[in-house]
Amino acid sequence: MGSAAPDVTGPAPAPRLLDSEAALREGVAALAGLDPVMARLVAAGAVPPLRRRPPGLEGLAGIVVAQQLSTASAGAIWARLKDRVPDLTAAALAAAPDAALREAGLSAPKIRTLRAVAAAVAAGHLPLDRLHALPADEAHRLMVAVHGIGPWTADVYLLFCLGHPDAFPAGDLALQEAARLADGLEARPSAAHLAARAELWRPWRGVAATVLWAYYARAKAREGAPVQT
Repeated sequence: MGSAAPDVTGPAPAPRLLDSEAALREGVAALAGLDPVMARLVAAGAVPPLRRRPPGLEGLAGIVVAQQLSTASAGAIWARLKDRVPDLTAAALAAAPDAALREAGLSAPKIRTLRAVAAAVAAGHLPLDRLHALPADEAHRLMVAVHGIGPWTADVYLLFCLGHPDAFPAGDLALQEAARLADGLEARPSAAHLAARAELWRPWRGVAATVLWAYYARAKAREGAPVQT
């Protein structure tokens, strides 16, 4: 009996990282071809800028520090943390006394999260240096397995620190409100409903998030309201 012919095609190549304006424009064009709603938003001017944060442990720590804080408060705490722990490595975070982290302005839950992240990185359970090469769902799974890292933190890291084109923080309130406006819904969709809606945008869900944020910013500017993302 002859063997079956090998599959020489293999899986479709993953979209490249959003590491340049050209890569982002490529993603926007591809996304517009997947969904007429997205095409309409882009045509109306919801063209996102390239937004990047530092990758690695320092970038992830910055997201954790800034959660649920104003930009000014987060910046002040971050400056004090960097003053006390200039080299934000896993070893340095693990060795930093709780008192020093509290003096920087970190809450007890955020201290626990940063220590858990440092331990996971040191043990190899959170390979921050290769998450960019994994599918978004797998990278997300590895991140949320670390105590204190929730879905929003994981997806924001993947999208803005790594430029992962398919990371999608469905729990973000601004994204939910933008989707409500874009789809003409009466109520803001839940995270689960928005995640289901975003299936149409694979493998460009991260680009869809940036388009929705840009659309939300334009909508809030028209209303004269402050923009929150």
